[in-house]
Amino acid sequence: MSLALSVKLPRTAVNLLPLQIGTFCVLWSFAFIAGKIAVTDSPPLLMLSARFLLAGALILGAALLRRDGTRLSWRDAAVFAILGVANNALYLGLGYVGLRSVSAGLGALVVSANPVFTALFAALFLGESFTWRRALGLALGVAGVALIVAHRLALGSDSLHGILFTLASLVAIVTGTLLFRLLAPRGNIWLGNGVQNLAAGIVLAPVALLVSNFGDIVPSMRLLASFAFLVLLGSVVGFLLWFHLLKVCGATVASSYHFLMPPLGMLFAWLVLGETLVPMDLLGIVPVALGIYLVTRPGAIATSNAIRKQAS
Repeated sequence: MSLALSVKLPRTAVNLLPLQIGTFCVLWSFAFIAGKIAVTDSPPLLMLSARFLLAGALILGAALLRRDGTRLSWRDAAVFAILGVANNALYLGLGYVGLRSVSAGLGALVVSANPVFTALFAALFLGESFTWRRALGLALGVAGVALIVAHRLALGSDSLHGILFTLASLVAIVTGTLLFRLLAPRGNIWLGNGVQNLAAGIVLAPVALLVSNFGDIVPSMRLLASFAFLVLLGSVVGFLLWFHLLKVCGATVASSYHFLMPPLGMLFAWLVLGETLVPMDLLGIVPVALGIYLVTRPGAIATSNAIRKQAS
C-alpha cells in the first residue's frame, strides 16, 4: 500500500488527496454493483462472512510478513473491532440483504444520505462546524437524492422490505462514522482494517450459518469475480481510503463524498447490470453536485491544516 495510507502522512499526501478521493468514490460506488451480482448467486450473509474473514486474514497476514514493527494497543484494537461491527457487519450485512430486493442504484442512493445525518450529529456531539453554506449544500444534496428516490419508487422495481433494510444500513454507517471520529483510534490503519474485517466476520458468521443454506450458492465466474473485487478492492483498499479520508477531512466533509455514489452507482448499474437510467435520474445529479461543492468548500482550509499537522 502507499505510504499515504499510513497514520503518519508524507508530504506528498497533499498531492495524492484528490486521487485518493476519486479512487474511493469509484470503488465504493462500484461495490454496490459487485454486491448486487454476489447476492444474486449467493446468500448475502454467507458471502459477507467469507469476505470479511478472508480480507482480515490477508491484511493481518501481510502485516506479519512485512515485520515493520507496527503494533496496535489493546484499546485501539477494541475500537477497530467495534467499528468492524458497525461499518462491516451491520452496515454491509443489512445493506446486502436489502440488495436482494432493491436495485444497486437505489442502494447507493439511500446510503448517500450519510452526510446529512453525519453532519448534524458531528456538529452536536463532535464539535464540527455547521455553517449556513454547509447546511445549504446538504439540503441540495438531499433534494437531489429525494428526487431520484421518488422516481425510482414510482417505477415499482424496488420493494419496501429491501428499502427498510437499506435504511437500517444507513443508520449503521452513520454510527460507524461518528464512532471513528469520537473514539479516534491512533493505531496503524492497515492493522486496524484487518482487525475490523476479522471482527465483522467472527460476529457475522454464526448468524449467516443460522439463517443461510450453502445449497443456495450458485457457483459462477461472475460470483467469483465480484467476490474478489469486494475482498481486495472493497474491504482492503476501499476501507483504508475511507479511514484515511475521515482522518484528514473530518466526518462531515468525508461523508459528503457519498453524494457522488448515486450518479456513479446508477451509471455503473446501467452499464453493467442494465438497470434503468432515465433523464429524471440525471436531473437529480445537478443539485447533488452543487451540494458536494458547498459542503466540501468550507472544509478546504481545515483539510489542508489537518494534512500539514499529520505530515509534520
